[in-house]
Amino acid sequence: MERETTPQLSRRLGRADLRAVPESRRALRELLRHWGGPGRSEIAELLTSELVTNALVHTGEGAVLTATVGPRALRVEVRDFVARPPRPRSPDPEESTNGRGLVLVESLADDWGVRPCEAGEPGKSVWFELDAEAA
Repeated sequence: MERETTPQLSRRLGRADLRAVPESRRALRELLRHWGGPGRSEIAELLTSELVTNALVHTGEGAVLTATVGPRALRVEVRDFVARPPRPRSPDPEESTNGRGLVLVESLADDWGVRPCEAGEPGKSVWFELDAEAA
């Protein structure tokens, strides 16, 4: 009997390597080619970009991106190696793009959050979920 596998993406992202942002978007786009409705891939790519950028810019460390496509939802997690939790802030209209990442995640994701890594492991995971039926 053939076992059905869950489509998944896992990538280790180098320390402060911002080339990982567009590479992560492309890899997620490929994973999501047949998932969700119109617009869901674009939202997932945008939110993934925000989490990856935040992890690389605000921690000064590398990160690990995982994305799992389930029957009802997509879950994307970006794990970094700094325990300090992210601080959502109100975007300054005078600044071009800074301060909007978590605001976008909060407004576009069906669910999101931050969880500390397991005992003895440094860091945290910031995650979001998108419901396949919401598109």
